[in-house]
Amino acid sequence: MADFKFEIKKEIAVLSSSKSGWNRELNFVSWNEAAPKLDLRDWSPDHKKMGKGITLTHEEANILRELLNQISLDELYQ
Repeated sequence: MADFKFEIKKEIAVLSSSKSGWNRELNFVSWNEAAPKLDLRDWSPDHKKMGKGITLTHEEANILRELLNQISLDELYQ
């Protein structure tokens, strides 16, 4: 497995926690010393291990925000 570097530049929010102590978090993360991106994934309590997740560029995050503002989550989750 290839080595990679990451640095959590800003912890934004913990969205949920599991019984094992892992948290689903929204953070601003730099991967392999690249420009940081909005990142949503599960993290171990010490942030040394992580699960699969998604990263969003500034443009993608803006598109997602606009889309979420336009839809009714209550209607979707009925």
